[in-house]
Amino acid sequence: MSEDVPTPRSGDGTTAASAEARLRARQPEPGCYSCEHETVTDPPPRDAVVVTAYWRVAHAFNSSLPGWLVIVPRRHVTALDELEDAELVELGLLQGRVSAALRSVLGCTKTYSALFAEAEGFAHLHVHLVPRMPDQPVERRGPAVFGYLAGDDCVSEDEMDRIGREVAARVALP
Repeated sequence: MSEDVPTPRSGDGTTAASAEARLRARQPEPGCYSCEHETVTDPPPRDAVVVTAYWRVAHAFNSSLPGWLVIVPRRHVTALDELEDAELVELGLLQGRVSAALRSVLGCTKTYSALFAEAEGFAHLHVHLVPRMPDQPVERRGPAVFGYLAGDDCVSEDEMDRIGREVAARVALP
């Protein structure tokens, strides 16, 4: 087996000891925006919409589209295949449950899910969960939805907090 291919895991790939050790070893990566936010002890609702042992859901800080959320692992990970099986399972549940909550809160017709983690300072894996609104212009659908990021008219902190609280109230995980 080549050295650049991960060794297959036995069983479900996660032992209680290895998962516990990884979670305890949450060492912030210097210069990593997501790691720095993980160290905040009392985050506002927009930065902690849903928090589990493995994941934190937050409203995107630089979006002009209300309800643009990101799902961020609570440890520094830069690629999907670095996740433990339990983290992968919970990521799937979060995407589904948070999408349903966004539909309920915002009335979106569906959500887009995207993972790139390529921007400078944002290599920490994060999954965008983006509401597709019924009246969304055709030129801002699909990949063009990223035009809502980094504009001058970002969603206010009060609105992000409101959405965060309403989404949180509708998400139930096992």
